[in-house]
Amino acid sequence: MYAPAHFTETDAAEIDRLWTAHPLAVLVAMTEDGLLANHIPLLRDGADFLGHVALANDMHRRIGADTPVVAIFNAIDGYVSPNWYPSKAETHKAVPTWNYQVVHVHGCLTFSYRDGDKRRCVNALTHHFERLTNGDTGWRMGDAPADFLQTMLDGIVAFRLRVTRIEAKSKLSQNRTAADFQGVVRHLDAQGSTVLAQAMLRGHKT
Repeated sequence: MYAPAHFTETDAAEIDRLWTAHPLAVLVAMTEDGLLANHIPLLRDGADFLGHVALANDMHRRIGADTPVVAIFNAIDGYVSPNWYPSKAETHKAVPTWNYQVVHVHGCLTFSYRDGDKRRCVNALTHHFERLTNGDTGWRMGDAPADFLQTMLDGIVAFRLRVTRIEAKSKLSQNRTAADFQGVVRHLDAQGSTVLAQAMLRGHKT
């Protein structure tokens, strides 16, 4: 990923916040048949990530244990108009751009067809996301009939993404003057892009 020093995200807490807040990753790998991409929610589990795919998805048959993969977590993004820069009125030396945050997690996948691994994976994912969504009233695996749940588990493959490298980028107008930076924040706020504006303020080092 192209990431100039002023856009490279090195704050571990911010990187963790990004993949936690935006867990639907694009998992990409090069296979014998060409590039393969799938959209899969991933959950951090120690140094790794957990996920699962449908048994009918050829991904687990096409990606070998030593095949490099990258999981792309796309966070908030938005268009930036040069009209938002006060300096534009003075010099007209400004062009449009795009602000965004993204994390690339590199590694390899280990697939498992074992019932116990699939149950642990589904339990971890559902416990995490149900707690965020419904709190103490969240759905649990025990809420489903045992035979129905087993049928669902038989139709998936669990996997673990073993991380080898992490790259993160926060392109948030850090290369602009303080006045231009604040101009972007104001216009984003005014048009309802408050999350992106808050990300800019959170990461602003000037």
